[in-house]
Amino acid sequence: MPTSAPPSNRFERRRAETRGALVRAARQILAETGDTSASIQAIAERADVGFGSFYNHFESKAELFEVAVVDALEEFGQNFDERLAEIDDPAELVAAGFRLSARMADSHPELMQVLRRRGLGHIHSDNGLARRARRDLQVGIASGRFTTLDPTVALSALGGTLLSLVELRFARPDVDGDEAAVNLAEMVLRMLGIPPDDAHEVARRPLPDLA
Repeated sequence: MPTSAPPSNRFERRRAETRGALVRAARQILAETGDTSASIQAIAERADVGFGSFYNHFESKAELFEVAVVDALEEFGQNFDERLAEIDDPAELVAAGFRLSARMADSHPELMQVLRRRGLGHIHSDNGLARRARRDLQVGIASGRFTTLDPTVALSALGGTLLSLVELRFARPDVDGDEAAVNLAEMVLRMLGIPPDDAHEVARRPLPDLA
């Protein structure tokens, strides 16, 4: 999960641990069923915290589940930052992002199930992967690498395609996820204005070490 500066004293550490446990419990529920009707008592029990602790951190279940989604999307974005930090070409970043996402369905199934179930409502958010994708699109447009003129519309296309890929990975495990990701990446690059031969090559460049 995303990290922040450690709390400075025992009380703050315990408070942070309780909040983190509640967020983790909510993420697990979202990943397993997507059902947010679980009672606060059930959430507290799963988190192994007292029922009364819930309201020390959240005003409602809706707030908790929203925080859980944002937390998952931020972790997703941090994975991209860590693994793709050496890539400068915006087109290669887009392609590598699709391919990494396909692999994370196996390596980070809980995280990707949250994205699958709740990601659509966060395509245009100011956090997580959306913020990073918008940044890369703007760099690509400003540099002339992408010919798309509207980064907001382009972000809609990228986000929708990515969510479709994630859905494919879980709904059709018999399909080769890596191959599907490469093909979708090539299609998206062409949509962004990359010439066909260039898009074909960029989508198939060696990925960074993802171990």
